[in-house]
Amino acid sequence: MKKLFFILSCTLIFYNCNQDDVVSCFTPPNPFYFEIVDKTTGENVFTNGTYNSEDITLTNILSNNDSVEFNFIDEDSYNIIEINSIGWQTEIVNFELKIEDETIFNLYVNAKRKSENECSFTTYNEIEIQNAEYSLDQEFYIYKILVQP
Repeated sequence: MKKLFFILSCTLIFYNCNQDDVVSCFTPPNPFYFEIVDKTTGENVFTNGTYNSEDITLTNILSNNDSVEFNFIDEDSYNIIEINSIGWQTEIVNFELKIEDETIFNLYVNAKRKSENECSFTTYNEIEIQNAEYSLDQEFYIYKILVQP
């Protein structure tokens, strides 16, 4: 019994040591946040009831318009869309966000996943918001998309 315990202990110690050497640090890619606002009033179009979050669709134009997962965050009447599927690998994406079959904007991203000094991270070579007016909140990195409902 002592021999079995010793073998198991040694195996766990060596396993844990080897796992620590694989990657010392990991930084997930930054998510993209979007707030859709009325161009005239500056109001969030979900907060004021112009649009319903259930009517949002997000598709990848580069892959046969496959659906893309996103989160709709509706805390304290601050309604934003979060996309966190970009940048987990080196890729180019072109997403189309629609509300009620109306294209609101296209998001083009050229992302590169890198590993340096035992750390993995993502760099964005190019980010474009197409077919919409927008501004970027530099403090919180939220793209404010301006629409004329």
